[in-house]
Amino acid sequence: MLLWSSMVFLLALVVFTCSNGVFTLAQNELLSLKRLPSARSQYSPTRISLKSTGTRNGTATVLEMKHREHGKLEKRVILDDIRVESIQSRIKNTVSVSTQKQAQLPLISGLKLQTLNYIVTVTLGGRNLTVIVDTGSDLSWVQCQPCRFCYTQPDPLFNPSLSHSYQSVQCSSKPCQTLQYSTGNSGLCGKNPPLCNYAVTYGDGSYTRGELGKDRLVLGGIAVESFVFGCGRNNKGLFGAASGLMGLGRSDLSLISQTSDVFEGVFSYCLPDSDSDSSGSLTLGADASVFKNSTPVSYTRMLQNPQLYSFYILNLTGISIGGVGIESPSFGKNGVLIDSGTVITRLPPSMYRGLKAELLKEMSGFPSAPGFSILETCFNLSAYEEVSIPTVKMQFEGDAEMTVDVNGMFYFVKKDASQVCLAHASLAYEDEIGIIGNYQQRNTRVVYDTKQMKLGFAKEICSFS
Repeated sequence: MLLWSSMVFLLALVVFTCSNGVFTLAQNELLSLKRLPSARSQYSPTRISLKSTGTRNGTATVLEMKHREHGKLEKRVILDDIRVESIQSRIKNTVSVSTQKQAQLPLISGLKLQTLNYIVTVTLGGRNLTVIVDTGSDLSWVQCQPCRFCYTQPDPLFNPSLSHSYQSVQCSSKPCQTLQYSTGNSGLCGKNPPLCNYAVTYGDGSYTRGELGKDRLVLGGIAVESFVFGCGRNNKGLFGAASGLMGLGRSDLSLISQTSDVFEGVFSYCLPDSDSDSSGSLTLGADASVFKNSTPVSYTRMLQNPQLYSFYILNLTGISIGGVGIESPSFGKNGVLIDSGTVITRLPPSMYRGLKAELLKEMSGFPSAPGFSILETCFNLSAYEEVSIPTVKMQFEGDAEMTVDVNGMFYFVKKDASQVCLAHASLAYEDEIGIIGNYQQRNTRVVYDTKQMKLGFAKEICSFS
């Protein structure tokens, strides 16, 4: 599914990290298979408290962010593929168009709210709401009362009439006029009063429709007045049981743009693994003192493309596995998106073939297993307590490098490790733009600086404490 999307604001996200033990050995890491979570614990939907949790440390505020998955495993992989297809379609069809404060929000896995993505609890109009965090979207929205058609969520819908700070957005306003650029659809004028109606349809058929509103948004104790968002009256699709979505894209309606004067257009996150109970952090703001990175942050520039302004695009110059560089004519050509809402990384065919071939050499002693949906390189590791996994590193312009965490290398189709697949997939065509998904971003501090147009990576074991 494609979800359209000087004060320092730091959001600490509580997310799940993997319980598997990891040990580094030169260009390989050992992946422990001793304590794999049960399928029941991973997929059973559970109601969670929406109480806003957080701590203040000087100018920093920390809130919890979690990961939630939904549905059966095969369906989740298929839906991820639909999201990627819609991103590629959007790319092809798009048209051009000093006092410091910090806040940290706990960021957690979306498992219990039945969504693939990471979620965070915020306060809007005095109400705590849990929303999906997505760098591939711009317009933030929540389900609102009265609702003509809303999917089920565990807590009451947002009711604008109960908020003393809520205001409607008129058709003649600037936010309404920027909807086309932010969502792909123009704002529609209502009658008596002339409210600004919006409609966003995602690539998998999911949609949200309603009117724009403004209200007081509180993020870890830092208040954002007159935050523009969608008050969804008709919502359907693959949003799990989250209350809505927070757009961290780059258009005028995104949270990053609306708060740029306050938070300096900088944010970062550390996404933990979805299978355990520890936490990670999402950081909006330029203060790196709250990071817990074990390696320095290495930066690469964001590619500027007026047609793709809302996306975060980087120049991928190389990939190595086990210290061996792979060859591809697409390195340095089309760029690569980095996206928190896509799960599995997609590579141009030549890159994927090189990665697959070298992995098969490195793991030639392990039995193969059948492919699963879009994941075709699979192994049967059920007879092992731990295996040595070749380290994958992605190189970017300016000597920046992202090391894929060992727990982001494989997708466990079966929890007994009898079907464990490389968590990368191939795009259909060589000229399509690759996408770095959230599975491969685990236990990495990813820093977005939209003012300096740069993005950085550093190793970090995601922890909220």
